[in-house]
This record gives sequence, structure tokens and C-alpha cells, in this order.
Amino acid sequence: MKKYKFTINGTDYSVEIKNVEGQSIELDVDGAPYSVLLETEMPQTKTPTLIRSVAVPSTDQGAQVKATSKTGTIKSPLPGTILDIFVKTGDKVAIGQRILLLEAMKMENNIESDKAGTVAEIKISKGDAVMEGDVLLVIGE
Repeated sequence: MKKYKFTINGTDYSVEIKNVEGQSIELDVDGAPYSVLLETEMPQTKTPTLIRSVAVPSTDQGAQVKATSKTGTIKSPLPGTILDIFVKTGDKVAIGQRILLLEAMKMENNIESDKAGTVAEIKISKGDAVMEGDVLLVIGE
């Protein structure tokens, strides 16, 4: 489980905690097994909960796009590298259609369109490094 090194009165000890259950601890001190009973129960550590900030939406909609504008942008949801682009300028795209492949944290992520329309502009190329929120594509109606 966990290993510790202690120095007590000038003598070094190697301690490995094998198991903790309530007030009972099983451990090895320099290879010799011991069972220790604590006066009070050790609080169990909980696995931390990952709290993520709100992800950047992949397209601009609502108040961010002027009422007269019929275009939207696809933004990178996280930093990474563009591995492949599945559309080209002028292609029609549907909601949910895979438009590019982004490698982030050694994982491949399919980026899908959440806007239907025509690809007006591609702002990235294969191999480009992008940051969270960078504009990847512009989609027009």
C-alpha cells in the first residue's frame, strides 16, 4: 500500500503499510510483519472528485451571433492536435456529423458539428496545435 522510512533514536526503519481496516493496521517493519491496533479509527481517504469547468461550446449561438448573421463557428473543446479533417470548404454538414479528429491528452476525440449548414471556412490544417476555444471551422447556412 504505502512505504515509509523512519529514523528512531538513530536507527533507520523501512515500514510498509499492507492493510488498514478501522482501528487495525497490518504492516511490515524491515520485512517483519506486525499487526497494530490504534486507539481511534483512522479516517479513510476518499478518492477526490474531479470538478471541471464548463467546457467551451463548440459553436456560437444565441446572443453571440448577430441576428442577421447565418454563420456559426466550431471551436476546440480542449487543447490538442488536429489529426484529420473530414470536411472541406463548401461541404454540407448535418448536426452530429463528424467533422474532424482531435488528439488531446493522448486520446482521439471526434469533433461533431452541432450546427447544420455549409462549411464556409476551415481555419486549421492537419497537424496544427490548437488551444481550448480556438475557432476551427466556420459554418454558414
